[in-house]
Amino acid sequence: EPGNRGGVGRGMMPPPRPAAPVPELAVRDLRRSLDFWCGLCGFAVVFDRPEQGFACVQRGTARVMLDRLGRDRDWVTAPLEPPFGRGMNLEIAVASVQPLLDRLAAAGWPLFLAPEAKSYRVGTRAVRVRQFLVQDPDGYLLRFSERLDDVEVHDAGA
Repeated sequence: EPGNRGGVGRGMMPPPRPAAPVPELAVRDLRRSLDFWCGLCGFAVVFDRPEQGFACVQRGTARVMLDRLGRDRDWVTAPLEPPFGRGMNLEIAVASVQPLLDRLAAAGWPLFLAPEAKSYRVGTRAVRVRQFLVQDPDGYLLRFSERLDDVEVHDAGA
């Protein structure tokens, strides 16, 4: 359920680790980040450590760790200045982007890139998606994408 903040609870074992990389994002305000990630973007808390300013959130197979700066250990390689995450975007596949767009619009949250249909060549096929980009409270760039269809590309080597 979108916005579900109920996780496994304290003292319970979290689900097995996913095989995909799990980014850990340094955040300035964990509560504001959770409101965005869970309330607006439909993630749910998988587990948390409030005393350390930490939460792991998940939507489908996309998992992200949120870690409040200055609360525990910070692995910072250079001065952090907003927007955080420069040069990187996190693609998050969803069944439909429309419910997210509706929630973001209702909250008055600005989009970085308006919804668009875009094709990407993958081998001999072109994958068409509907996507948009939005920044979280710390400036991390999220690209939500909905797969539309695939078509055969006849000149994939060109």
